[in-house]
Amino acid sequence: MAGLDALMTSRLTGEQVLAVLPSKVKKALSALEQRFGGPLYLAGGVVRDLLRERVPVDIDLTVPVDASIWAARLSELIGGTFISLKQEEDTARVVYHDITVDFSAYRQGADTIVEDLRHRDLTINALAVRLDTLLEASPGELCNPVEILDPSTGIADLEQGVLRVVQKESFASDPLRLLRVFRFVSTLGYTVAHETMHLIRRQCSLITTVAAERIAHELDLVLSGLRASATVELMAECGLLWHIIPELAAGIGMVQPETHHLDVWGHSLETLRQMERVLAEPDIFFPEAGGAMAAYLRSPGRCLALKWAALLHDLGKPATRALQTGNENRITFYRHDQVGARMFDDFARRLKWSNEKRTQVGRLIAEHMRPFHLANLARIGRLTLRAAIRMIRKNEELLPGLFVLAMADSLAGRGVLCIKSMETELAMLYQHLEKIRQLHVAPAKTVPPLLTGNDLIRDLHLSPGPLFKLILNAVEEARMTGEVSDRTAALRFAKTLIDESACRDGNRG
Repeated sequence: MAGLDALMTSRLTGEQVLAVLPSKVKKALSALEQRFGGPLYLAGGVVRDLLRERVPVDIDLTVPVDASIWAARLSELIGGTFISLKQEEDTARVVYHDITVDFSAYRQGADTIVEDLRHRDLTINALAVRLDTLLEASPGELCNPVEILDPSTGIADLEQGVLRVVQKESFASDPLRLLRVFRFVSTLGYTVAHETMHLIRRQCSLITTVAAERIAHELDLVLSGLRASATVELMAECGLLWHIIPELAAGIGMVQPETHHLDVWGHSLETLRQMERVLAEPDIFFPEAGGAMAAYLRSPGRCLALKWAALLHDLGKPATRALQTGNENRITFYRHDQVGARMFDDFARRLKWSNEKRTQVGRLIAEHMRPFHLANLARIGRLTLRAAIRMIRKNEELLPGLFVLAMADSLAGRGVLCIKSMETELAMLYQHLEKIRQLHVAPAKTVPPLLTGNDLIRDLHLSPGPLFKLILNAVEEARMTGEVSDRTAALRFAKTLIDESACRDGNRG
């Protein structure tokens, strides 16, 4: 063990440690250290990342007491934003441009940094480097290896890629750590130590006591990682997933039609796995539109939204499953997309997602069958220009995402009755819709509408109401299909729609 410690510390010099601090922050910390006195430690994930030769995302600093005072003074000196993090603990944050500096005092009554580190979650995060002495060191001294405090053999676990809790009470102290373990599985690719996994299985129900916002944040980090599907599968195996998203458990063992080779739960997980493939190389699956797909996916939050939609897209299947006994016992899931969207909305509200994120993922789930319906029509030559335009207009900014989701969904279904050419058909259909968008939909947006509400009132004597929007949308759609091209034709078209509506109302009466 001593040899391993020496190997790691020889790669980390004082110069490398100080390099994580912007010069303004470094200068301010030197002034604060002279004012308050030491010790001041760089601790936790920042040391882990330095040892892994990664650029730390955040800077974590630990002081014996008065962490909030340190943070407040630092924010004043550098012109940053001060944020108090937890009332029950002495922790605070300073945001300065794109740098985040977190301050914490010794945890749970610890008297030393070593005791503090023994209260941390994982051994790979229970590491520290004394910073105040480095701030006072000469340039020559900064070339020397630094001493890394490692009371829980975290360096050895870091070398071996193992996630291990520092102590058995770790999860009881903060149940969110149950989920944080899997965040590091997904983002670092590390394995969970046997005894730690055993502890998770025994205590996974504790996660239900954690605030929804904290759970939501960690789940996003899990799904944002490069190993999201493997991590979610591991969370299911140990039981933790079912305490967080119990709706998914209803799909375990639920047999599907022969277009699928997996049960509902297995298919959901496999769709997430295939989603990771599609997101990694969209040009492979959409060869004629790879560039456009890549540009769409670069927009913040879209890859994460698609992973969530992949995992939860069939949430409504257990509630809608039916057996058609008169049709060779055929299994159906009619309207599972709409039911699933409502179930997802309940889940997202439970985790207190933002309205924007909830709407984006909810729409993907609600519309995820539409590309397949259109592909089926195209296969038999019955996809009309009107149907294509309606698909584009209803889901225009979401269209690439819907096809990425459909592609992952299709790749995840390998039953004996699946349509072997479906992935090719989906790629061709997306390209076809893009051409229609460019030729028919986009040009109509550059010119004034043929009719407005005032025209309906003045020329057709229609009173304002719900029918207004339906007629105006239908007129614009007819313009895009080429059925009308001027105001006179648009008025005739609108008059026909009004007459048809009146006739339907009369028949109902």
